[in-house]
Amino acid sequence: MTWIISKYLITAAMVVLISEVAKRSDKLGGLIAALPLVTVLTLMWLYVENQPAEKIANHAWYTFWYVLPTLPMFLLFPYLLPRIGFWGTIAACVLLTVVCFVAFAAVVKRFGIVLW
Repeated sequence: MTWIISKYLITAAMVVLISEVAKRSDKLGGLIAALPLVTVLTLMWLYVENQPAEKIANHAWYTFWYVLPTLPMFLLFPYLLPRIGFWGTIAACVLLTVVCFVAFAAVVKRFGIVLW
């Protein structure tokens, strides 16, 4: 149980750190948020918990493919924010991401990459 609590605390601390840095510097906060810190932590947690190398490698593989359809959201967000407010922008970005993911999954499936 201590291990799980430690994992939560370390992972949550990263989110808090990024949000605090972003308050002071848009660019540095964005840079840190763009780093695959959560993915690296996840890979480390899987390794420390003695997961098979194949499972760890698969996690990295699928993370790559799942990140790609999320990228349009980062372009839409700053455009919509001043026009429809924060919550409307969040809702639109979530919808866009779902649509992009479904379309992307259909396209890459033709190349043998099954995401769902």
